Amino acid sequence: MNFEFMSAQVIAAAIEVHRNLGPGLLESAYEECLCHEMQLRQIQFERQKPLPVTYKGKHLDCGYRIDIVAGGEILLELKCVEKLMPIHEAQLLTYLKLSGLKTGLLIDFNAVLLKDGIKRFVL
Repeated sequence: MNFEFMSAQVIAAAIEVHRNLGPGLLESAYEECLCHEMQLRQIQFERQKPLPVTYKGKHLDCGYRIDIVAGGEILLELKCVEKLMPIHEAQLLTYLKLSGLKTGLLIDFNAVLLKDGIKRFVL
């Protein structure tokens, strides 16, 4: 499946969750509901995928986890913050680099309109 199609499917699922719940809940609630919505839409995903860090050839288990990997190709970093900050973008870009994935979506469910809380990244 190509990135554009998968991205559109994931964004549609996220919009559906946001439409039903609105802003203001914890990230964990949105993650649970988004996973359920993707399951209903038959979008393959992995949740809380471990992200090991490799430093100078040594693999370290630092406890990092990717919120969701959709379709085996899109990293989803979910937030529920007042405003997306550069550190959130840096986190997603670092997760992309460490995971070997090339595409990611940063989704802030605290946005009034979810479309304003979504940023796409491609390495």
